[in-house]
Amino acid sequence: MHLFDLTGKVAVVTGGTRGIGLMMARGLLQAGASVYISSRKAEAGEQAVAELSRFGTVESIPADVSTEAECLRLAAEVGRREERLHVLVNNAGATWGEPFGTFPASAWDKVLDLNLKAPFFLTRAFLPLLEAAGTEDDPARVVNVGSIDGLHAPSLPTYSYSASKAGVHHLTRVLAKELGPKRVTVNAVAPGPFESKMMAATLAAHGDEIAASSPLGRIGRPDDMAGVVVYLASRAGAYVTGAVIPVDGGRATTL
Repeated sequence: MHLFDLTGKVAVVTGGTRGIGLMMARGLLQAGASVYISSRKAEAGEQAVAELSRFGTVESIPADVSTEAECLRLAAEVGRREERLHVLVNNAGATWGEPFGTFPASAWDKVLDLNLKAPFFLTRAFLPLLEAAGTEDDPARVVNVGSIDGLHAPSLPTYSYSASKAGVHHLTRVLAKELGPKRVTVNAVAPGPFESKMMAATLAAHGDEIAASSPLGRIGRPDDMAGVVVYLASRAGAYVTGAVIPVDGGRATTL
């Protein structure tokens, strides 16, 4: 078996219609997996399916995973189609920037509901399907998307975002300990700057400066994110759990 082959595996990617989620969905498809993508807007899902279908079997199931009820519904919808789930990518996320003095309570609720609570409730909802897929040599995989803003203090006033992503990183470790005996690994990816809707304004204003701050002198490219999720989802990553992997050109570990 090829170390990075995902033929026959089934994956779910939340927030899979754009940005990092789309990059990860494409990588999983190219490695041979069939992929369910999810986002709030059905139209965005249809557009992403049109873009991704040339790489493999992909289907969109719209859901607002900021609520536990929708996490449960998404898992049930996938469960009606599949007997097992090999890979769950908890990528859906939101950010909010506002000065310290006026940063609102609603920004904490919105960001933590989606960024921190959703990965917990989704993992729990999908656990029966994950357990059905996992074996001793080839566990089922959960990949949480954190951020380098959860590894160091960001320069922007995104208080709830950075706190939520630090929480995702530690939740990853806690769930790795909890689910390891059930043959499910749990890891996190901490992206740096990539081209996405969330980063668009920042990159437009400071892209050259951000690229120059990386030892590799550039921002992330789609293949960089596709590669790390394929590694974590494949046989190559079967003995890795509880890890937080920065994918940022070295910014978080060298600044």
